[in-house]
Amino acid sequence: MDARLPIYELEGELVARLKETRRLILSAPTGSGKSTQVPQMLLRHGFLEHGQVVILQPRRIAARLLAARVAQELGVPLGRDVGYQVRFENVAGPETKVRYVTEGVLLRQMNEDPKLGGVSALIFDEFHERHLYGDVTLARALDLRPDLSLLVMSATLDLDLLEAYLKPCAVLRSEGRTHPVRIEYAPPDRGDAPVWEQAADAFARYVDSGGEGDALIFMPGAFEIARTIDALRERDASKGFLLLPLHGELPPAEQDAAVARYRQRKAVVATNVAETSLTIDGVRVVIDGGLARLARHDPYRGINTLLVEKISRASADQRAGRAGRTAPGVCVRLWSEREHLARPAREAPEVKRLDLSEVALTLKASGVDDLKAFRWLEAPGAMALGHAEELLADLGAVRDGRITELGRRMLAFPLHPRYARMLLAAHELGCVREAALAAALTQGRDLLLRRVDRETETFREQRFGGRASSDFEMLARAWEWAAKNDFRMDACARAGIHAVTARQVASLRDQFLGIAEREGLETRERPAVAEALRKCILIGFSDRVARRVDEGTLRCELVHGRKGTLARESAVRQAPLLVAAEVREVEGKELNTLLSLATAIEPAWLRELFPEDLGARDHVYYEPAGKRVYAEKWLCFRDLALEKRRVEPPPADEAARLLAAEVLAGRLELKGWDAAVDQWLLRVNFLVRTCPELGLPQVGDDERRMLVEQVCRGAVSYRDIKDRAALPVVRSRLAPAQQALVEKHAPERLELSNARKPRLTYVADGPPYVAARIQELFGVRDVPPVALGRAAPLVHILAPNNRPVQITQDLAGFWRDHYPRVKKELQRKYPKHEWP
Repeated sequence: MDARLPIYELEGELVARLKETRRLILSAPTGSGKSTQVPQMLLRHGFLEHGQVVILQPRRIAARLLAARVAQELGVPLGRDVGYQVRFENVAGPETKVRYVTEGVLLRQMNEDPKLGGVSALIFDEFHERHLYGDVTLARALDLRPDLSLLVMSATLDLDLLEAYLKPCAVLRSEGRTHPVRIEYAPPDRGDAPVWEQAADAFARYVDSGGEGDALIFMPGAFEIARTIDALRERDASKGFLLLPLHGELPPAEQDAAVARYRQRKAVVATNVAETSLTIDGVRVVIDGGLARLARHDPYRGINTLLVEKISRASADQRAGRAGRTAPGVCVRLWSEREHLARPAREAPEVKRLDLSEVALTLKASGVDDLKAFRWLEAPGAMALGHAEELLADLGAVRDGRITELGRRMLAFPLHPRYARMLLAAHELGCVREAALAAALTQGRDLLLRRVDRETETFREQRFGGRASSDFEMLARAWEWAAKNDFRMDACARAGIHAVTARQVASLRDQFLGIAEREGLETRERPAVAEALRKCILIGFSDRVARRVDEGTLRCELVHGRKGTLARESAVRQAPLLVAAEVREVEGKELNTLLSLATAIEPAWLRELFPEDLGARDHVYYEPAGKRVYAEKWLCFRDLALEKRRVEPPPADEAARLLAAEVLAGRLELKGWDAAVDQWLLRVNFLVRTCPELGLPQVGDDERRMLVEQVCRGAVSYRDIKDRAALPVVRSRLAPAQQALVEKHAPERLELSNARKPRLTYVADGPPYVAARIQELFGVRDVPPVALGRAAPLVHILAPNNRPVQITQDLAGFWRDHYPRVKKELQRKYPKHEWP
């Protein structure tokens, strides 16, 4: 217990409010002590007499380090009174009263024990990060155990949203005792140097100007952290500093080293794991690159992305607060103030940007059949939910919206449903051990280092290369080599293998095999399992079947109309048909959809494993270059064409439809569709409006399209239609008697009293009109009506130069009232004409 921490100013009120309402929202700034001290307050004040407090943390590293800190403060061994549990690791026991967990762990516990036996209180820490499992676990807790003591904590919370969701609840705010932090921004013209070089320069300026204390530098990922440390070593200002990385992929000992206290000054270069929960004592300057790697899932394309993005203003404030923990500090932001104001207020919650299939299966298992009706804090998009249910149905985990027995068995494995399904299929195909290794190889950091020298590449090719039908096979060879060398750092470095990851893979594989044995799966080693494993991968990733477009490139077409490029380093670059376990969007000169962890498959396996998803279909398409329609017979797996065979001639109806679409879009000119055709259609529609009793059919957009199709009937190319007459086809839509009605009541020409017959022009809306020079109208006092005498045509009276003089339906009135003035003007301009 550290009573100097600001959170203790609220202890009395916190305890009282929690006893009164059992639900509490606590907003307290970074460094106030809430993550470590609030659980101890509950322990001291009797909240845990009949159970434990479970503290949900967004990240594994925070759960482990916070548990270790609290155990140290209480003077107890880690794993007894205080423990933690993260995916694949449980350091807690029956005596544990304070248990830090990652969010998915508790949701699985709720499925196994909906009443959460042995739990008295739940704390949702750093809830502002809005992790998917945090949202879902909070909703389940409210439904399953209304009697629980429940706290939601963070430094930056959307209090209005949460208070409305949790009511009745109490709200406590702590201003804390953080010291002032001066914010400095980079100048707008800072150049285009890499962010790690900018950070190293900012560090050097701070130290050289006499800045005190330790430094915390934020970078988006492990690669940028390594480059930053290299850049810092090149600066004289870093002499005497310990340079320490901090990110989730480091082994525990190196993570501990980054947060430990030293007599020597240190500079910690961290991802956003240091943004919340973890307190690094002694930090007086924060240098913020303003970037983070954020996972997203695009349900429209079924693609996962992990792109470097700009952090929100809320995240920037969290990071800045790290500089004012023990004394006044400085935060240097490597972007301009103008850029800062343009950033979003906070990141979108994960429920709106991640793949929902794993959490959807967990909810289905708990009885939530209708995911749309679930008690979401903020509901995900309908497309994302639909994609999750579609995938679960493809895997056989869900049928008609309800979880199947297979789906329940999949939940035994703490894995994405794809890999859980793969492990269950491995039991039937006799390759459980191999499938367990394949699943373990994908759960953490990449086993093989990406940027290696030529010597290491040659070593890999010699040791792990050769013929392979799957990238998993190549990874398995590398891992087995590391295992034979006892995962030694020097041996792994020579092969470009991440030694810590290789050791973690061994532990994970053993855990998966242990679960498999408990579930009754056959785990004995069997010979000749390579083909069986490839089938298992296909079963888990059937929606990622891909076909190479051509032999000369790595371009592929996938199920669901997607496209991508096979990774250049893939072992199956020559395979015409494959399945990709990873489909992700990556950054380069442009965004590219990359297919990796690929496995070659045989078409016969699709017929064997998914007979209902194979079928023949006709594909008819218009080819712009040749201005021609072609037809092919496709053999398809779902909507992906596996084989294509040309068919001649193309189906007449489809050919006519496609050619007509090009005509209507203006890309092809149908010369026979001239003004006479358009006027005929306008005449028909004019009578439909004015004389409905004649019973003529209207010509709208659909009818026009059908008429163009009729003109194109029997053609397969533009050459066949470009000179076709259209008027006979258009007129033939009406029976002869109907055509006669059109000629009579909407005539093409109007007979005047002076025996002239000017052309009538029909328009889409309004009466038709005649246009005639004034001399052609001398002696005409009335214009005969049309459409059963209901419509008087307009008369456009033109001067000798064909420019309008007057538009009227009352010729008699024109001659009487206007002609004298018009005559005077026109006679002066055109004296050679007669002007009676």
